[in-house]
Amino acid sequence: MFRRIASELRRHVLFTTLGIISGIIILALIFFSNIPRQIFLLASLALLADVGSGLFSLLPRFRGISTRYVIAFSAGIVISVALFELLPKANSEDNWALLGAGFFIMYLIDKGLALHQCGESECEVTGMSWVAILGMSADNLLDGVALAVTYLTEPRLGIVVTLAIIAHEIPQFITSTLIMKEQGYRLTRIIVILLVAGLVFPLGAGLGQFIPTAAHQAAIAFVAGVFIYTGATALMTEAHHRFNWLVMLFLLLGSLIALGLKFVE
Repeated sequence: MFRRIASELRRHVLFTTLGIISGIIILALIFFSNIPRQIFLLASLALLADVGSGLFSLLPRFRGISTRYVIAFSAGIVISVALFELLPKANSEDNWALLGAGFFIMYLIDKGLALHQCGESECEVTGMSWVAILGMSADNLLDGVALAVTYLTEPRLGIVVTLAIIAHEIPQFITSTLIMKEQGYRLTRIIVILLVAGLVFPLGAGLGQFIPTAAHQAAIAFVAGVFIYTGATALMTEAHHRFNWLVMLFLLLGSLIALGLKFVE
């Protein structure tokens, strides 16, 4: 297994190099910066969730299981966190432009780089290309910055945002892995892609420390825009290709659970 992974790394020199550079930057930030170690722990949890969910989807008993309910549940969590956790702390009256920028920049990443793809039978699947993998990495970079800024603003908020990120990333990486499998990607190649894309989480978290404290409110407004697009546009429409009461119930369940976190100190 390890020899096959090493062979796959040699075949994809560009992404291997990016992964090594990211790892070096992450280690430097951990040992030579003042950023709380808890932030890198949260980013590592997001990385493990990505890789773990992708590999889980390859298990034989997972075949035939619909992902739409997981996507709907994730949409509910992300939307609620944006509306009830991020917006109240974003000072949107002054930061409305950044709120909109987050929404439309995420739209460009999603549609321009084919970020969110649907694995259901009625969906049009465009395939997993290096462009789509770049989109996954860009999304993870923004998420890493988001969890760092929100944790530095308020640790509880950072933890809630991390949970929302994980909820969003799990169905995305499940779908991406299933698409790669359908395209004939070898297991070792899938693992390399998942690891490289996941490494961007702690990289983004490390870079997030360079955002000045005075700009944290503005950054939270941007993150709120990203989350509103992700939950209400990307995930919700992905789950609702056909009318389904269970999809609606799972979305509302996710929303209620995220809303309940607001009352947890």
